[in-house]
Amino acid sequence: MKKQKGFSLIELLIVVAIILIIAAIAIPNLLRARIAANESSAVSSTRTINTAEVSYTTAYPTVGYSTTLAALGPGGASCPAAGPSSASACLIDNVLSAGNKSGYTFTYTPGAAAAGLITTYEIDAAPTTFNQTGVRGFCSVEDAVIRWVANGSTLAPGTCSANNALQ
Repeated sequence: MKKQKGFSLIELLIVVAIILIIAAIAIPNLLRARIAANESSAVSSTRTINTAEVSYTTAYPTVGYSTTLAALGPGGASCPAAGPSSASACLIDNVLSAGNKSGYTFTYTPGAAAAGLITTYEIDAAPTTFNQTGVRGFCSVEDAVIRWVANGSTLAPGTCSANNALQ
C-alpha cells in the first residue's frame, strides 16, 4: 500500500474554522478603528474650518465670516491665478470646501449679517452613514469650541452651543 500525501478533509475544515473564528474577532475591531479614524478626521477638519474662519475675517474685515464653506476653499481644483479673494480664499482644500470628507458631511450656516458683516457662524459635521462612517456628530461656532452629539444626527442650526464640548 502506498502512503498518501496531503491533508485530509477534516484537517482542512479545522483550519477553515479557525480562520473564520479569527476573522469574526478581528473584523468588528477593524470597523471600530475606521469609525474612530473618521471621527478624528471630522474633529480635525472642524478645527481647520475654525482656523480658516479666523483667517478669513482677518483678511476680509469688511465681510466678516465667510458666507459659504466653499468661499474658504480655492473655488476649484486649485487657487485662482489672480490670488485669493473673498469668494475663494484658498484657506482650506477643495475636498473640505465641498462639504464631504472622510465619511462625514459638513454643513456651514452663516449668521445673519449685521451692518453688512457676518459676525457668527456654525459648522456641523454628521456621519454620512451612521454606525458605519461614524457614531458621533460634531459642531462648532465662532468660539471655536468643538462639541459633539452622541447619536451622530444632523444638528438643527443654532443648537451647537447646547451640546457637549470635547475636552
